[in-house]
Amino acid sequence: MNIEIKKLTPAHVEEYIHFFDTTPHDDYNPDNTCYCVSWCSDDHRTMTVYPSREERKAMAAEYIKSGKIQGYLAYADGKIIGWCNANTKSECLNCGGWLFSMPQVRALPVDQKEKVKSIYCFLVAPDWKRKGMAKQLLQFVCEDAANCGFDYVEAYPQKETTDERMFFMGFVDLYKELGFYIYAETEDKFVMRKQLKGNCLCITGSR
Repeated sequence: MNIEIKKLTPAHVEEYIHFFDTTPHDDYNPDNTCYCVSWCSDDHRTMTVYPSREERKAMAAEYIKSGKIQGYLAYADGKIIGWCNANTKSECLNCGGWLFSMPQVRALPVDQKEKVKSIYCFLVAPDWKRKGMAKQLLQFVCEDAANCGFDYVEAYPQKETTDERMFFMGFVDLYKELGFYIYAETEDKFVMRKQLKGNCLCITGSR
């Protein structure tokens, strides 16, 4: 099977939306498809009501076209089978995901001189789960971040939970396997980092 990983670009809007439309995101509430709009913008800060699914879909299309949503798509024979949302930490600290889902992590000290790529979530098609797809995406993120001059890749896995819905940020063991270490922790999360050595030549195509 030919696996290819590509950076998200405006050219991927329609297939990105289709992937989220057709890939289970929350078995308990099928309408909870997020389209990853909460990890790239502070638009949610002033909202008193969570946007509807159609509104989230429209926001995702707008954010991809403007470059706010950033990440990597995995393909098998031309069909999207996985997604990893990874963005520059300093550009996302005020987004809804940080404010409402990770306030304790957000409160940790930040070194403004460090260039950090943050991993916010993985979404893998059901038929491809437990086949190493998240690992392949993570490897690609680290390679691309190193090539683009980032100092670290950072992730925020849950410490312990029996609720599989909370594993969208990845597993501690996955990060350890690829050289991440525990940099800090809060009551329920680890902040895990991998130090990089980059040469400022971004990966713009696919593998």
